[in-house]
Amino acid sequence: MPIPWRRFSVRSYVLAWIIVPIFAILIADTYFLYESALHSVNVAYDRTLLATTHSVGDSVRFENGSYRLSLPLALFEVYEADQSGRYFYRVSNSNGELVSGDEDLPPFHGSLPKNAAYPAIVQFYEDVFRGEPIRVAVLFQPVFSNDDSGTVIIQVAEPMKIREDSARDILRNTLFRQGILILVICLAVYVSVTRALKPLNQLRHELDRRSASDLSELTLRTNLLELRTVTHAMNKLMERLSLLINQQKRFIANASHQLRTPLAVLKTQLQSGLRGDAPSDEVLNEISGTVERTINLANQMLLLAKIEQRRSQGMTDRCHLGNLAREAVLELSPLIADKNLDFEIDHDDSLIHGDAWLVGELIRNLLSNAIRHTPEGQKLGIDIRGHGGSVRLLVWDTGGGLPAEQLGQVFEPFSSSFSTQGSGLGLAISREIVTSLDGQIELANRDHGEGMVGLDVIVTFAAARS
Repeated sequence: MPIPWRRFSVRSYVLAWIIVPIFAILIADTYFLYESALHSVNVAYDRTLLATTHSVGDSVRFENGSYRLSLPLALFEVYEADQSGRYFYRVSNSNGELVSGDEDLPPFHGSLPKNAAYPAIVQFYEDVFRGEPIRVAVLFQPVFSNDDSGTVIIQVAEPMKIREDSARDILRNTLFRQGILILVICLAVYVSVTRALKPLNQLRHELDRRSASDLSELTLRTNLLELRTVTHAMNKLMERLSLLINQQKRFIANASHQLRTPLAVLKTQLQSGLRGDAPSDEVLNEISGTVERTINLANQMLLLAKIEQRRSQGMTDRCHLGNLAREAVLELSPLIADKNLDFEIDHDDSLIHGDAWLVGELIRNLLSNAIRHTPEGQKLGIDIRGHGGSVRLLVWDTGGGLPAEQLGQVFEPFSSSFSTQGSGLGLAISREIVTSLDGQIELANRDHGEGMVGLDVIVTFAAARS
């Protein structure tokens, strides 16, 4: 039973595999974008803070033994509209005593630079002022006059809130655009997948409407290559199923027809024996012959079904055609000896792809058929030769051959009547075996000279590498 949480549609599957990775990438990109924006904002505001600090430093004078600060009025006007962006400043002497500015701004606790001759050394640090985080630029500003010189510590602070607000504005704008992008992608993927699956739904509806016996070709109008290949594969499957079902129907029809005849004959023979129309020994012999032919017919019909089963399993083995021919000859040697036949066999070491059991059954069928039709004391034989990429199996006899119009008909099942020596399935089974091995079989009459005419059964296989 399938697990419920694993049931999902193709649409949701495609959407998940497209949207989830994009969403994850956008989240990571948003994080790095925020960090980058915050860094850029900090750099920009630090430069402004540094310029303001230098402006304050340029306003410091040492006059009459004390430091004086004369700030221009326009220095902080740009920040008056937004209280979060106003500056705070503190100017202290080298001893940390307040000269000017915001008295409650925390003084700088760092150390003065050792090289006082180097002017305008700036440091940046973060602190807390009036309960809010601030960014502070501290400048060690040398001040010179005609009377004396010294160094003042200039601190200019700015709230961190304005920087964070600027970065958040960038982040909000980015998230808004990325949200629109995700919606557009979702809509585009949904519409495209829905349109792409429309032929598949049509195919499903067509299959749902079909009856169990309808194996006709599917027709799907679509330009999508994947669905066309699926439809083609399904049509091939329908074709194979149709062929298999037709073979089964034909097998059942043939079996019911052909087995009815010997069973009727057997019943007639039993009734004749019961009435005493003939001696019991004669009746029993007739019944024995009828049963033997019936068994042979049933076995050959079952063999036809087994060939189809082996064909569906595929042929991957290799077999030595000459060895299989020798085994068949040994098995049928009593029949050859009973008719005092002059038998010849000649073969090389050719290999073919196929099931050894099927190939052996093919040779036994062809050889037994040749033995049955060869007159007593005449010749027959087997010749196996490989040439290029093919292997030829030739079974020949001197049984008089066949009329030209019958050469193609003898491959049909039950082409011989029940009253003859054969069941009419030998060559039909041989053709099915050869077809399952991707080979070719044909019949040809041949004049052996000295008034002997025979039949050649020629089977051609693709050769297998040694």
